[in-house]
Amino acid sequence: MFPSPKLSIACFIAILTATPAALAQGLAPVPGSITFNGQPHTKLTKAPVGSTFSHRLRDAVTGHEYIEIYRILPDRSLEIVSRRRYGAFND
Repeated sequence: MFPSPKLSIACFIAILTATPAALAQGLAPVPGSITFNGQPHTKLTKAPVGSTFSHRLRDAVTGHEYIEIYRILPDRSLEIVSRRRYGAFND
């Protein structure tokens, strides 16, 4: 049997409401992250608020490379919005 349309809609709404909460927590900096020891002392003053940039780092223990995407917040601090293992599809 297939689930009722009401159940499917309820599940979809539950997923949508849970997603922003999970995203709001953000990613914790790891060794090699730009913000690992706190926010950098220099601010990106010419980059528009909301713009993003990438940073590549290597895990000293495993040797795996990661790419982090940062977003510039209105106060010019940086927020990590994603972290992916670089070249993971080759494993």
